[in-house]
Amino acid sequence: MLHVEHLTLHYGQSQILHGIDLRADAGRVTAVMGTNGVGKTSLLKAIAGRHPYTRGTIRLDGSVLDHPTATRAARAGIAYVPQGREVFPLLTVQENLEAGFACLPRTTRGVPDQIWELFPVLRDMRARRGGDLSGGQQQQLAIARALITRPKVLLLDEPTEGIQPNIIQDIGRVIARLRDEGEMAIVLVEQYFDFTWGLADRFVAMTRGAVSLEGAAGEVDREKLLSHVSI
Repeated sequence: MLHVEHLTLHYGQSQILHGIDLRADAGRVTAVMGTNGVGKTSLLKAIAGRHPYTRGTIRLDGSVLDHPTATRAARAGIAYVPQGREVFPLLTVQENLEAGFACLPRTTRGVPDQIWELFPVLRDMRARRGGDLSGGQQQQLAIARALITRPKVLLLDEPTEGIQPNIIQDIGRVIARLRDEGEMAIVLVEQYFDFTWGLADRFVAMTRGAVSLEGAAGEVDREKLLSHVSI
């Protein structure tokens, strides 16, 4: 569903990504792993239209997205949950969710029942301000807001960072359910190895802005992958 070819990206004079190839299929979790600074977040930002890339091609359902902006990427069906969540602290949970309406036709603007099923804690906190939620609750809100856009591709950047263990389990169950529904491709950037190992269908390890190892679950050796993504 999502096909990235030869993606190259610079920050000023520094080259961050060196010809990245990535494929993410619907009904699968594709994990992008590596140590800090190897370009994982830059890759997601390029796909989401948050940062311009220098060369390469991004295809969604076979159609080329030619250097998309964040708005165009969202309207094409790419949802991005950034590291740090970017929840609006002074808006309520309900209002944060409604912020996802911006890229939807007016006739489809509404919070689906599935959101409350996936994140029941948010239903109880609809009138609470985003800044008053715990870190784990804010992460759930950020994912829920992305799902409001009914994406074809869901990009998750470090969803377990700074989250308490019980919420990590909840987030893992949500990702697994979305995968099993088979309607979207999920690209997961994550450094929590055990969480990722138990969830991903395909692994892509990055080193110094390039892919150093990739393969499907069941084909990739755990210890070899661990050696590629550890300092």
